[in-house]
Amino acid sequence: MEFLIKASQLILSLSILVVLHEMGHFLPARWFKIRVEKFYLFFDPWFSLFKTKRGDTEYGIGWLPLGGYVKISGMVDESMDKEQMAKPPEPWEFRSKPAWQRLIVMVGGVTVNLLLGMLIYIGVLFVWGREYLPLESATYGVHPSRTLAAQGVQEGDRILLVDGVKPRTVADAQKEIMIGGARSLEVDRNGQHVKIDLAPGYNQMALDSGEKEILAVRLPFYLDTLEAGKNAAKSDLRKGDKIIAVDHEPTLFYEDFRKSLGTKKDMGITVTVVRSMDTLDIGVQVDGNGKVGVGPMNYAKLAAMGEGFSTVREEYGLLASVPAGISYGLETLGGYVSSLKLLFSKSGAGQIGGFGAIGSMFPASWDWQVFWNMTAFLSIVLAFMNILPIPALDGGHVMFLLYEMLTKRVPNQRVMEVAQMVGMALLFGLILFANGNDLFKWVTGRM
Repeated sequence: MEFLIKASQLILSLSILVVLHEMGHFLPARWFKIRVEKFYLFFDPWFSLFKTKRGDTEYGIGWLPLGGYVKISGMVDESMDKEQMAKPPEPWEFRSKPAWQRLIVMVGGVTVNLLLGMLIYIGVLFVWGREYLPLESATYGVHPSRTLAAQGVQEGDRILLVDGVKPRTVADAQKEIMIGGARSLEVDRNGQHVKIDLAPGYNQMALDSGEKEILAVRLPFYLDTLEAGKNAAKSDLRKGDKIIAVDHEPTLFYEDFRKSLGTKKDMGITVTVVRSMDTLDIGVQVDGNGKVGVGPMNYAKLAAMGEGFSTVREEYGLLASVPAGISYGLETLGGYVSSLKLLFSKSGAGQIGGFGAIGSMFPASWDWQVFWNMTAFLSIVLAFMNILPIPALDGGHVMFLLYEMLTKRVPNQRVMEVAQMVGMALLFGLILFANGNDLFKWVTGRM
């Protein structure tokens, strides 16, 4: 069920993004009286799931969910229609139009995705606002990853400064270290201020280790989620139980519990809990993934129990949400672009993921706020990736158009065809590599 919910969110999100991206090409093409032969969600090699003809355009849904496309007459694209391109240009073809019109058609998809991401962020801030846990409200400090602990950060340290600046949240502190390249931390350790200098290239060391995060908020483990059908739900564990040990080894915090279970796959364990005034030992079976199907209380519930964790909620009116949403979108784009530098290494390449990795970022239960936040993020990523000057992407076509506009010479058609084929081969190779990474991680239990 969890898989179906995540897959449904992924398919819906990508469908929205692909249709609107292609609409960004379709509408200016029609505006400039360029014939659009096909408008497809997903690809349709050999056959399509649905198709209908309206005017000159065939609209359809393909069976291969790797994106979508519009086939614009008189354009070197993934259809590789050499027969059409060998004929003299027709007035309604792409190649017959002025370069500036063709440029608008080609940047239309990227423009739509960039604006859509910002528009969604504006809507999310207006409807839900923004809630976060300030650094000082992380009552019990942080869990450092193994590599960060080796640098001197200890369990329960409370982050004060990162490179001399106070981050807003623990996640912001992690971002500054991994993406911003911060190398100096100041922490509160049992009331003492301690300065920690990270080794040069630490972020690459963390990537090499395969760690997905280097800092996590320490949460006292009050049981709040019991997944239906999982082993915990079949045991005597109850919502509200405070888990304090596994096999009589203290696990006062959720991350301690999670790590402990990772070492006890396919084993029966004894979980010690505090329930009301009683301390109980309860047996439960750990599955092959090191899980039993439980989850901790969120910040709001912990705050209600007097554990601290008071969050800050920012509300936005319609006018205030517009600049805030645009700013958030630009910040997201900048952070994504900055993070790409980490991929140019063997370990970084191993972090590249396909549809499985993207789908895993969606929640296991349907949450519209998270869904729209993820869709906005993917829209901005799609905009950036598509504008890269790689043949077969929009940016590749833009590159040839800019060459034409600057030199006043039309690029050789054969060169464009070869570039298109090379670009498509590179893209499909990247898709196979990314999804192969997902498959490897799933088989090895790292997904």
